[in-house]
Amino acid sequence: MTKNIFILAFLIFSITGTSQNLKLEEIMKGDSFIGNQPTNGRWSLDGKKVYFEWNPKNELGTSTYSWQKGASNPVLVEPKEAVFSKFDFKRKPTSDIVFYTNKGGLYSYTISTKATKKLYQQNTPISNLVLGSQLGVVFFEQNENIFKYNSKEGTLLQITNFSKGNKKEKTPEKDTFLKEQQKELFQFINDKEAKKQWNMAKSKAVKSDFVKEYFYGKDNLTDLKANPNGNYATFSLVENVEIKMEKMEVFITDDGYNQSPDTKEKVSTANLVKTRFGIYSVAKDSVYFVNFSKLSHIQDVPKYYEAYDNLKNKEKEDKLIVALAPVYNEDGSFAITEIRSQDNKDRWIVSLNLENGTFTEIEHQHDEAWIGGPGIPSYAFETGNLGFLADNETVYFQSEATGYSHLYTYNLKSNVKKQLTKGNWEVRDLILSKDKKAFYLTTNTTHPGNRDFYKLNVADGIMQPILTKDGAHEVVVSPDESTLLVRYSFKNKPWDFYIAENKKNTALQQISSSTSEEFKKYQWREPEVITFKAQDGTPVYARLYTPKAENTNKAAVIFVHGAGYLQNAHNHWSAYYREYMFHNLLTDLGYTVLDIDYRGSDGYGRDFRTGIYRFMGGKDLTDHLDGKKYLVDNLGIDVNRVGIYGGSYGGFITLMGMLTTPGEFVSGAALRSVTDWAHYNHGYTGNILNFPETDPEAFKKSSPIYYAGNLKGNLLMLHGMVDDNVEYKDIVRLSQRFIELEKKNWTLASFPIEAHTFKETYSLIDEYSRILNLFNTTLLKK
Repeated sequence: MTKNIFILAFLIFSITGTSQNLKLEEIMKGDSFIGNQPTNGRWSLDGKKVYFEWNPKNELGTSTYSWQKGASNPVLVEPKEAVFSKFDFKRKPTSDIVFYTNKGGLYSYTISTKATKKLYQQNTPISNLVLGSQLGVVFFEQNENIFKYNSKEGTLLQITNFSKGNKKEKTPEKDTFLKEQQKELFQFINDKEAKKQWNMAKSKAVKSDFVKEYFYGKDNLTDLKANPNGNYATFSLVENVEIKMEKMEVFITDDGYNQSPDTKEKVSTANLVKTRFGIYSVAKDSVYFVNFSKLSHIQDVPKYYEAYDNLKNKEKEDKLIVALAPVYNEDGSFAITEIRSQDNKDRWIVSLNLENGTFTEIEHQHDEAWIGGPGIPSYAFETGNLGFLADNETVYFQSEATGYSHLYTYNLKSNVKKQLTKGNWEVRDLILSKDKKAFYLTTNTTHPGNRDFYKLNVADGIMQPILTKDGAHEVVVSPDESTLLVRYSFKNKPWDFYIAENKKNTALQQISSSTSEEFKKYQWREPEVITFKAQDGTPVYARLYTPKAENTNKAAVIFVHGAGYLQNAHNHWSAYYREYMFHNLLTDLGYTVLDIDYRGSDGYGRDFRTGIYRFMGGKDLTDHLDGKKYLVDNLGIDVNRVGIYGGSYGGFITLMGMLTTPGEFVSGAALRSVTDWAHYNHGYTGNILNFPETDPEAFKKSSPIYYAGNLKGNLLMLHGMVDDNVEYKDIVRLSQRFIELEKKNWTLASFPIEAHTFKETYSLIDEYSRILNLFNTTLLKK
């Protein structure tokens, strides 16, 4: 007891004295200590104002603020204007009128007169508003059908007539003795029936101009979309399969009764579903489906099949695919669709002939691991960057063909493909200019940890640098493209908004100031972004926090970021801002801290992204062992005084480090950790490890629960009990394994009201106090 009081007194003295009054209970407050940073920047329709969400007074929630040229500070916006500024406006580049939806109704707004007009509203809300090729025409979805509204004519037409289920056929009436008797006895009955049949024949001769009803059975109707001229509508039918969902137990409830909500599906081949891509033709008043069986490589099997006797000679069949909603050029003469295989190893881009339901393949991308990268989502049911240039015949898209995600074009008439950007860097995001002749690109050209901003003219292919200062630039271009609204941050400088002219090497003018006075009192470190060589020769980036020479304790803590595909060794403000502040605190106490962008992290190209394929806890873990070696070899860290911690994927790596390389780390703190990948979700896990039914060895090799018997050192596990991402059950199952194996050097801290991301300050203080105590009691010499 006396020893524990001494340790606690030492910690309090260290944190409050040596660290310039940096206190755990303060930094765990997060934004209320740092200052709430503004988000969701956007321009007014006339380009005279910018809006953003902000909470400078540390109230219970954010409010909308605006700034305009000449103003000294942002001002609070009235609620009505704030709501209006957030609508998703649909506008032709040259039009003075915009359309939007509000509470399920259709509205128009005239910019020059500031006049709002409600155009259409019913009990059932509308959604998926799309502009037509004709000025003043919009399409929207209501009750799983497409409607066309023409504001000039004031007409509203239903384009499709889809209904779930099957058509109910009328059962013919049975002829009874009495009915036959009536016909035999009375001419009146026969005359009446003859007249009825004559009238029916007449009515059928005149066809209705209302669209014919189409019943699509038990499937789910998705991605319903009209082409710009309203001649066709496309849709997908997705097989309706019953998938067993994971359940979560909630103990702390309003009424005192436990709740058991569903959370997610587990990774499984059972989640692979049949889909069909359909076209409805207005002229033909008919539905037909596209046969994609002639796609190249559609029957190729994954290489990992060769590792299993039951799969290596499997009979070939078409892959299960999903065709996404088309992208159209301005007049609807070309339709481009992205198709993904549901094992996410193939991506096709095709040009559709809507009239006859055929296609022409223009691009095939394959990755033996999984398709992904910036501009190319990692999930089969999401589309990537895809669109048309000004000539209405050239398509743009992104590809990792060179190992980095770059921008390409393909001309549908000449069949010429061009690569617009190249180099060992990525196109992170893109905005097409108003005239569709140039791109505004966000890249990491100058450094993997930067987010630079360029303008690329398609005609000459020259990239003009606009914002290339170290850090990150999130840019919104004004309607007339003369001015930029920029959200910028640096390693030790949180996000704020700035204004800049849209020109080469422009300068930023700050318009918001988010950091609090308390935050400013401390001299926050600029962690050095270093590289070290992994054992396979790959350069690995990391953030390094080093204490003053006279303060070093020769111990080190390695932090493992979560999410897997995420970057944290960058030059801008971290999403892990509490951990950033905690690392400053640790460094003040004499620790060296290393925060590694291990294999599988974002920002370093395709090979780095897929380096964990079929083995999580492989190269991603050895990168951390190589990071430890770097600390020992170059910074004088004691090899026997290194700890590791992280949350989510970081918790998983911590467990793999403690269980598969016992003795490498003296102690580890695993937060909200995946312990068995067969129990995680489908989309994320299926990409990396395939499926438990087809690649069981990948799951066993990658799951900490199989190595529970190897535990050595001091393991602290922390988990929220209402985590609907990595269920609390994960850590319970591993705990049971430890109990059965008679392991003693582990502890579990449970947090009854916390989900995957902790929200309450008191929970965070408790959590990080335990982590700090773990390192202080295990890494520091007695």
